[in-house]
Amino acid sequence: MPKEISATELDAIVQVIGQFPNGAAVSEVRGALDIELSRRTLQRRLARLVEAGRLETFGEGRAQRYRVSPLLKEGTPPATGETDDDVVGPPTADVRDIRPGAERPIRERHVCSPDLLAAYQPNRTFYLDEATRCRLRELGQSPEGCQPAGTHAKDPYPRWMVDLIWNSSRLEENPYSLLETWQVLHTGQPAEGKDAGATQMLLNHKAAIDLLVDIDLVNAPDGMAFNHSTVCKLRTLLSENLLPDSSTSWRSRVPDGTFHSLLHKATAIADPFEQALFVLVHVPRLQPFADVNARASRLAANIPLLRRNLIPLSFVDVPKNLYASGLLSVYELNRPGLLRDLFVWAYERSCRRYSTARWLPGAPDLFRMQYREPIRKLVASVVHARMNKGRAAARIKAFALGWVPVDDQPRFIEVVETELLNLHEGNVARYRVRPTEFRNWQQCW
Repeated sequence: MPKEISATELDAIVQVIGQFPNGAAVSEVRGALDIELSRRTLQRRLARLVEAGRLETFGEGRAQRYRVSPLLKEGTPPATGETDDDVVGPPTADVRDIRPGAERPIRERHVCSPDLLAAYQPNRTFYLDEATRCRLRELGQSPEGCQPAGTHAKDPYPRWMVDLIWNSSRLEENPYSLLETWQVLHTGQPAEGKDAGATQMLLNHKAAIDLLVDIDLVNAPDGMAFNHSTVCKLRTLLSENLLPDSSTSWRSRVPDGTFHSLLHKATAIADPFEQALFVLVHVPRLQPFADVNARASRLAANIPLLRRNLIPLSFVDVPKNLYASGLLSVYELNRPGLLRDLFVWAYERSCRRYSTARWLPGAPDLFRMQYREPIRKLVASVVHARMNKGRAAARIKAFALGWVPVDDQPRFIEVVETELLNLHEGNVARYRVRPTEFRNWQQCW
């Protein structure tokens, strides 16, 4: 069994890299570390940290260097109304302060008062500063220019919808892989070995997103807004067949005045990104329903983006532990800083994936570089054998279990499945697949 990587070891690597303002090469990191690691082992640790969003890379080949991700740096300029202490993220002390709260029994946890909601004044209080809001608006603009609301949802099943369903479910510990999710959404049939609850969660997400992208509702003046009806419909669809008492699926657990105050303030916010983040912060924090509050907030955060025809937010690559820490920091410490930084980072990732209007540069994916050859061979074998999605998912999982270290298996499976879903005649050459082989495979896929 592969050796478990200690969090202390990873923290030490990040701390060392933080001492190099201009970034550090692998040799420099290795020389500054107090612990002995082979170059190969260190590269694997660095790949893990890049994947988790704690580090980023720049440069190519021998010139490649690592630096601490801006998302996680202490001292990042705070949003209006916050202090430097609000900017949190691993491996800073702030997140370590949050972790003990997650380990306490729920009955012993401190629930924050409504002061954070009461203090928020729409269009006067901002979690996102003006420069960030402008940058996100520029990145998220539709490549078609001024188009009717809902343009990004017009395709029968756009890729972002599948990504949102999978990622939102993944953040709830759903065991489905991306390819298995794609299959169950199109066939309605559960994947082999998956329990009914996990399948129901995916189908519920599909029903809720179908509501969100209903073009008539998106374009209606009040049809898809932050009102009691919309939020309760989302919550009812997300909780279908998952609660012992279905009559509780629409009931609010908080005083109506508090819930309506949240919805009123959300509606009043003019900026779509501030509006989306407000919902991500306050719906899970207030917990108006008995369950699925975080799920409802992730889908509802897309309402202002869809209404303005901005690129949607699908939570691509968002680490589960970092998202949980962000929610906990809001719930127990009244600090939206970590969730804010994660929101900005996640939206930039979504723009890189779905924008066709511009090339959005990003750091090379070290994980893909590390597994480049097995990824290539596995993708090619699926195409050459003309596997459908079910067979391919089983083949990828079997390969990962047999050849990939345990800690890397979930990410490896996701990368291979993503490559398969992104295949087209313009890029099959990199997998040494001929166009005729690709077309024959597409008939089975």
